[in-house]
Amino acid sequence: MDNGTDRGTERDTPPSRGAGTGAATASAVAGRIPLAVVVVDRDGLVSHWSRGAGRLFGVPKDDAIGRAALDLLPVSGALPEDEDISPYGSYGAYDGLGPDLESSLDGRLSYPAAGRARLTVPEHDVVHARVDVLWWAYPLVGPGRERLLVLAADTAGLRQDEPDGSEGDLAFERIAPGFALHTDFPGAEELARRLPEILPSMSVDESARIVAQVLELGYPVLEFSQNDRVPVTPDWGVPRRIERKARRERAARAAAEGLPLPHELADDAEDLEYAAVREHLEFLNEVSGKIGTSLDLATTIIEVSKAVVPRFTDVAGTYLREQVVAGEGFPDGVPDTTTMWHRVALEHTDEPGRWDDVVPVGEAMPFPAHTPFFQCMTSGEPVLVPRISEEMGHAIASQFEKRDIRPLITNRSMLIVPLKARNVVLGFMILLRHPERVEFNDMDRVTGAELAARAGLVLDNARMYTYQESVAEALQDSMLPHIPPRMAGCDIATRYLPGTLLGRVGGDWFDSVKLPGARTALVVGDVMGHGLNSAAMMGQLRTAVQTMAALDLPPAQLLRNLDDLAQRLGDTYLATCLYAVYDPIASELLIANAGHIPPVLVRAGDGRSELLDLPTGAPIGVGGVPFEAVRVRVEPGDRIVMCTDGLVEVRGEDIGVGLATLSESAAHPAASMDDACDSIIRALAATFSEAGRGGRKDDVALLMARLNGIEPDDVAEWRLALDPIEVGRARAVVREQLHDWGLAKLAPNAELLVSELVTNAVRHSHSCPVELRLVRGDTLLCEVDDDDHDLPTLRSAGPEEEFGRGLRVVSALAREWGTSRTKAGKTVWFELTLPRC
Repeated sequence: MDNGTDRGTERDTPPSRGAGTGAATASAVAGRIPLAVVVVDRDGLVSHWSRGAGRLFGVPKDDAIGRAALDLLPVSGALPEDEDISPYGSYGAYDGLGPDLESSLDGRLSYPAAGRARLTVPEHDVVHARVDVLWWAYPLVGPGRERLLVLAADTAGLRQDEPDGSEGDLAFERIAPGFALHTDFPGAEELARRLPEILPSMSVDESARIVAQVLELGYPVLEFSQNDRVPVTPDWGVPRRIERKARRERAARAAAEGLPLPHELADDAEDLEYAAVREHLEFLNEVSGKIGTSLDLATTIIEVSKAVVPRFTDVAGTYLREQVVAGEGFPDGVPDTTTMWHRVALEHTDEPGRWDDVVPVGEAMPFPAHTPFFQCMTSGEPVLVPRISEEMGHAIASQFEKRDIRPLITNRSMLIVPLKARNVVLGFMILLRHPERVEFNDMDRVTGAELAARAGLVLDNARMYTYQESVAEALQDSMLPHIPPRMAGCDIATRYLPGTLLGRVGGDWFDSVKLPGARTALVVGDVMGHGLNSAAMMGQLRTAVQTMAALDLPPAQLLRNLDDLAQRLGDTYLATCLYAVYDPIASELLIANAGHIPPVLVRAGDGRSELLDLPTGAPIGVGGVPFEAVRVRVEPGDRIVMCTDGLVEVRGEDIGVGLATLSESAAHPAASMDDACDSIIRALAATFSEAGRGGRKDDVALLMARLNGIEPDDVAEWRLALDPIEVGRARAVVREQLHDWGLAKLAPNAELLVSELVTNAVRHSHSCPVELRLVRGDTLLCEVDDDDHDLPTLRSAGPEEEFGRGLRVVSALAREWGTSRTKAGKTVWFELTLPRC
């Protein structure tokens, strides 16, 4: 758009309105149309009035700047015939068009508008010319004073003469105005940056080219394109009701007298076409507002189906690729006859159950190559069948075994539209109309294609969100352990809550590891940061903790080794960690802390809760800081609560408030461990909500363990000398102990397995006696300790070999077995399932 200055020469400007229709037509053919540009400020006053506006409206720039736009632009009805024409002309708006511009001018509309008006202006001080004007109004948003951009053009410049001399139809659906501002116009740069917002179909490259062209030529440019569309489709205007009524009366008289139909009545057909276009646009706008309210795939499918029935169609069946429904990817290329399509929705206006039994939702099927469905899915274009013939109905029905769908589809009009996104067909919709309803036509085909394009994008967004959700959940499941609710001497409950809905995984984790001596390691950690990078680091640290815990390293030494590992992995590896080892036989906890928040210990005797006072230590990855373990005596029934700071800390609130709430809520009695965890989470959420801090933003890992302990009567221990004769003694003491515990049914297998383990221990031990221990709990645990550091492994023994079969016997008969290193050597253990009472 020009800036209203005198830059450029007369040779560089397009023909003026007074140059006549021929000049304007020549300009149109050349691809350029004179364009009036007006900018209105927040007070409704004209702040910019281009040379094109001066030519079109007959008002000089100096007279227009600062005046009310309502006085200068076509916004109201025609002046009475007996009223004098003002020096600046009079305006007559077509029905319903003027108020839109008037509403835009006074700020009542916040969306673009367009229309057509008839302008009467003085010419040569004698003749009053009548000019049809098309206008567009675009609201402007920003800190500046400019609030509305108005463009206007003489329709004569948009017409081309037919060979017979008659005027051609307006080809406006094929044009898109491109414009820019000279940089010396106030606010030009800001408005120029908004060019893609005003014309969404315009690319950055196109915008730059048009701006350069306008600045070089010095006048507006109207680009012709087969693809671009203006963001607001102009309403070409419906003649006034009085004029339509008069034409109908003249048509009736002409028909009664047998006279030819007046030529002007041909406009009625155009009126109907314009009304139909407007109705379809309103329908698309309505549908767009009804779909896409959720990223849930199932909800989106239902929204799309319900949006088109019954206004546009009577039956709507939606089919999606099998991989789309499953939230998976699919190969490139067009679908083929082997592609499976799931019927995911069926909406109709027929009587209930008529469709449901014949074509149920959830059915999957391929489509043969000769069907219109296959044509739609492979071409990616809508397929219109005005009426389904008996022959086509039979061909379609042949795909449904033992079900006759011909009564449901024969003689109906059918439109099949593809659901595409990024040039990939995700599915298609089958639309059917009742036989008594008007058939689908070409305009319906265009509307259906536009509807499917919008629905396809919404479905693809939902599909991608579903896919990302499934990936995140799979990643979370792979990184967070599935801890059994019962370990030796303790019950465990856990909770993991992601910090955001879009990121299901983070750097928080919990874990439990079975240790020798019926002990259990309890771990909670928190990697600093969020997202997949933190999750990846968490996975590495968690694996390292499990490995080092299996070596039965003391808590302080384990954190020392973990800190060394984090430093070798990189400078950005920082995490906090709380590592505790519970010994249910000795009734004690051995805990070491690396920069983590302290755990809460709830005493079973009096229900009192306390934050354990532990040496804080430095986070994992800092390096050079010693770690110290603390031994805590516990009683059967005590509970320990370990969590990450996301549960107790919210930005802007003292963490002490969260820790106090954690201690208080952990002490409340609950029906189960799971209920206790949920109660803690609700209490912390309510505390921060009442403080006005909003919801949490960080991940939460919570682990609660009830320390039940193991009674001394459930533990039996023996020391065996390094003598093969001790193997027989081991079998005897085990048999006797199991009889005392009422577990005589386990004696045969237990004796055999103990014999194998003690034999190996006696053979490989160096100097220390072999220790044998039985523990009765949820299972029967047997452990054999010796001072040899080499861990035994399964071997394949040949028919003639004497050794190598012992561990295979253990592996075959035991519920579970394993080995681990200790300070003195190693432990080999197995478990047997207790018999049911």
